[in-house]
Amino acid sequence: MSDRIVGAAPSPGRLLAAAEPQAGAAGTALDLLSIVVAAVEQAPGLAVRSIDRDGIVRYWSLGAARLYGVAAELALGQPWARVAASLHDAAALADFSGELAAVWESGKARSARLWKLDADGAAPRCICSTVFPVIQSGRVRQVVCIDADITASGQEGAAQGALLLMGDNFRQLYDKSADAIVLLRDEHIADANPAAIALFQCEDRQRLLGRRLSDFSPLRQPDGELSSLRGTQLAAQAHDHGNWRHDWRYQTCAGQLFWGEVLLTSVTLDHTYLFYAVIRDISSRKLAEQALYLSAQVVEHAREAIVVLDPQQLVVSMNPAYSEISGYSPDDMLGKAFVLHGVEPDAPAFFEHVWDEVDANGYWQGDIVGQRKAGGRYPAWLSLTAIRDPQGQLSNYLAILSDISERKKNEEHTRHLAEHDFLTDLPNRVLLLDRLSLALAAARRKLSMLAILYLDLDHFKYINDSMGHHVGDLLLKEVARRLVRCVRGVDTVSRHGGDEFVIILAEVGGIDQVAHVASSLLHAVTQVYQLGEYELHVSTSIGVAIFPSDGDSIDTLVHNADIAMYHAKESGRNNFQFFNAEMNAQIVERASLEQGLRAALGRDEFMLEFEPALDVASGQIVGAEALLRWRHPQLGVLPPERFIAVAEECGLMVSIGNWVLRHACLRARAWHDAGHAWSVSVNLSPAQCLHNNLLHSVQEALAVSGLPAGSLELEVTESLLMKGGARLAGVLAQLRALGARLAIDDFGTGYSRLANLRHYPVDKLKIDPSFLPAAAEGTAGESDTAVAATIIAMGRELQLLVIAEGVETAQQLAYLRAQGCQQYQGRYASAQVEGSALAMLLQ
Repeated sequence: MSDRIVGAAPSPGRLLAAAEPQAGAAGTALDLLSIVVAAVEQAPGLAVRSIDRDGIVRYWSLGAARLYGVAAELALGQPWARVAASLHDAAALADFSGELAAVWESGKARSARLWKLDADGAAPRCICSTVFPVIQSGRVRQVVCIDADITASGQEGAAQGALLLMGDNFRQLYDKSADAIVLLRDEHIADANPAAIALFQCEDRQRLLGRRLSDFSPLRQPDGELSSLRGTQLAAQAHDHGNWRHDWRYQTCAGQLFWGEVLLTSVTLDHTYLFYAVIRDISSRKLAEQALYLSAQVVEHAREAIVVLDPQQLVVSMNPAYSEISGYSPDDMLGKAFVLHGVEPDAPAFFEHVWDEVDANGYWQGDIVGQRKAGGRYPAWLSLTAIRDPQGQLSNYLAILSDISERKKNEEHTRHLAEHDFLTDLPNRVLLLDRLSLALAAARRKLSMLAILYLDLDHFKYINDSMGHHVGDLLLKEVARRLVRCVRGVDTVSRHGGDEFVIILAEVGGIDQVAHVASSLLHAVTQVYQLGEYELHVSTSIGVAIFPSDGDSIDTLVHNADIAMYHAKESGRNNFQFFNAEMNAQIVERASLEQGLRAALGRDEFMLEFEPALDVASGQIVGAEALLRWRHPQLGVLPPERFIAVAEECGLMVSIGNWVLRHACLRARAWHDAGHAWSVSVNLSPAQCLHNNLLHSVQEALAVSGLPAGSLELEVTESLLMKGGARLAGVLAQLRALGARLAIDDFGTGYSRLANLRHYPVDKLKIDPSFLPAAAEGTAGESDTAVAATIIAMGRELQLLVIAEGVETAQQLAYLRAQGCQQYQGRYASAQVEGSALAMLLQ
């Protein structure tokens, strides 16, 4: 080992010789120092070494040479690092470098330190080391280390050294322990290791010293007990039992909470009781325990049944929910095959397929039928999952079972709501189409007939509008009950919407059987209805389509039955009609007209013709009636009889009527500008009269044209006047207040009470042509001409103008003149002005 040391300095031997007697005080001191050095050199078990600021060994006593096995001449003048590296136990002296640096920096001596020195082939020795500085002129010049071999003082010294060494070892364990260790004296912290400082997140040890552990705890522990009181109780238990282990909730200096596992040990020192508290952070473990507890609680309180099986599919555990659902207890289930305890479906091979799926894919889920212990079955949803260990080996199966009885009931209820009418509980359009599809498939397969009956209640809207929707709803319910009683169980009665019903007659024997059912339906529907305070008489129109003669698809059959029903309404209602090709042609024409009408306004296809109205006495033109015509691109000019009904049904009459109003006023304004103050008559449709914007439309037409309101005459039919009631009377009053004139068209055909005329602001009555003598349809009877005479007389009595429509002959005009009629119009009137300059203005 010493061979590695080169350039050794000579041994100092006796560093200083004895002073001469005449040397004086200085010599005496030098001699004393020489004696001290000689004593140090000769002291057994004492090693002295000195290192300067450059790290060079400046003193190496004989004791150091004996203790470390390095001669003085090999150490002196050498760097300490080289000398230390050559020692037997270089690792033991490694900490000296740290001690050396601390003394150089602080200029203060270090506390004595015990350490163990291992020598070659010799027993370990206990060394007590002290390091202190040598200061000259206020600066540290050298650092001296005195090492005392405690084991060299005999058996008692060896024992004491071993004890001290054990204490030093404990101190190192204390300082280097990963667990926090605190020393408590009278429940106050007297010391704390570095791990405790780190655990409690304190800046230094002083933040801990002198305080209680309860000071580093929340006010109360999670169980609600005061931390200070509980801490005192645990200290008493540790004192009684020697130590006590418990979990504790702490709070760091930074305010963060954590869980600690505490081992509190009671010790006695100088007749004083002390406690060592070893604290380990178990926050992660607590979180894991909490998660595990939560998982267990979830399983225990889950509403779904949870069953754990072993790889052999035997039940290992189950939660209470399984017993609640199936009635089987743990004693019935544990250790037994899962499929034998209430979840085996009807098909024996079912679970073999299920387990194959689980083994192949890791899971399976689906509907099953469960068996309760008390008997009885229930629908269930089963989920099976294979659980594997980290090595991928199957360890368990997890079965989760839910009783879905309520869900199935809700699904059935929801399906029923989705497929049935909410008011009548009859099948709705969705279910009708499904059943019709099945019925058609069966009819094709069996080569049988099938009938579709399309029913629509007559004048149902009037009942709703006049009596209220609640009465209409009661009526629909009763009609539904009557219809169901008229057909077989294999037939289907459905509500198609509003007041329409569709009936499927499956596997009918012939047309006569269908006609019989249709007659029965008509008879049942037309019976008197007693709905609360109302007694109603209702009729229905029925259209019938037959498979396969009238169509072989769902849409075609329903559509053709609808066409037949529409034809039944046109034929007077309260009857049934079988579909035929002529009906379809009419409907096709109607659809074509409707489509053309929707584009006619935009394409400016409408036009007005004006029929002059003449004064009976003078023969002069007093006005003209605007007559609407449609220049159809394919059919030519169409009179209103061809398209007005279609326009009313498809909701176009308001727009068309407003167009007529505006253009009629513009033409009348042109007459006025030409010097002829004629009035213009415009027919109002029922849709216009009941529309909220009629007054605004009239005002706008007058404003745009500049026509005086008194030159506009608005005509309403007598039948509309009878049905309009107070609402129509109010509208007419507003128009009259505006200045427009009002006339009743077709007067005498509505059978209204003449006294009712006093309630309407009417200016003119128009006699229907059927009341004139020698009318177009033939010769009128005496009663008809009497009606005309009565109307004229009544108009004279009420101071109303009377005009006759449809005058075609001079004889008719003579009759009117004799009766005192003021105005007339028709072919004869038009012929009187034909070819004149005035006629040009009317074109």
